[in-house]
Amino acid sequence: MSTGRFAGKVVLVTGAGSGIGRATAVAFAKEGADLVLCDVNEATLDEAAAAVRAQGRSVLTRKVDVSSAAAMQSFADEVHASFPAVDVLVNNAGVAVTGGLRDTTLEDWNWVMGINVMGVVHGCHFFVPRMIERGRGGHVVNIASAAGLAGSRLLVAYSTTKFAVVGFSESLRADLRRHRIGVTAICPGFIRTNINEAGRRRGRWAEPAAVERSRRLMERGASPELVAEKILNAVERDQGLVPVTKEAHLIYALKRSSPALLAAVWRRLEAWQAPEL
Repeated sequence: MSTGRFAGKVVLVTGAGSGIGRATAVAFAKEGADLVLCDVNEATLDEAAAAVRAQGRSVLTRKVDVSSAAAMQSFADEVHASFPAVDVLVNNAGVAVTGGLRDTTLEDWNWVMGINVMGVVHGCHFFVPRMIERGRGGHVVNIASAAGLAGSRLLVAYSTTKFAVVGFSESLRADLRRHRIGVTAICPGFIRTNINEAGRRRGRWAEPAAVERSRRLMERGASPELVAEKILNAVERDQGLVPVTKEAHLIYALKRSSPALLAAVWRRLEAWQAPEL
């Protein structure tokens, strides 16, 4: 018999092949949950599945593009053939576009909106109704970002998508409260993941010096395991919005208390990233 805070629960994590997704899957497995995982990268997804099985938990995996409604519908059908509903849904899959408005193409916008916004919507659309029908409550975790708390010219498109995730999560939390389904927006700061390498950089932000500065900044970030720990705690405590890391807490505080100071902090960071701009 499994033991732990989430023993007997089924947890679904999108973008589970690496970074925050994989760390979250393993953390839930350590606490007794069985996992449903998806990612677009089958090799890393297999590695994540192996890490879950190493904790003695079962895992169902599928290669899925969360931006595709058809793919998510098919995935949901497979999952619900095995489980009446998931207990915890973690919409983690995400990508980044770095650059200003003039440098960001419409194709970039479609790509980042499709994954970061519609991927979250698709996850909720195809999995939450079954949670409601089952009538046993549950929890939805949407991975946003500190960039979803304060905008920056460094991340025009990315910040837009993460603001959307925060707003969607707040609205969804109010909508699902009567069904005893909690909703949390997780807002990490700098985390040691491959989001920079997997993302797109435009304009001067794509120049080697700017890329190197960004790499060094991310290397000094917190671990994905810290985010995973915050996610489990948020589900257990039913928290609505959770900044993760010191810089995320600082951004959240300054946004409410001193927007002008926050803008100055952002300008310093942007200037360090690309001094010539």
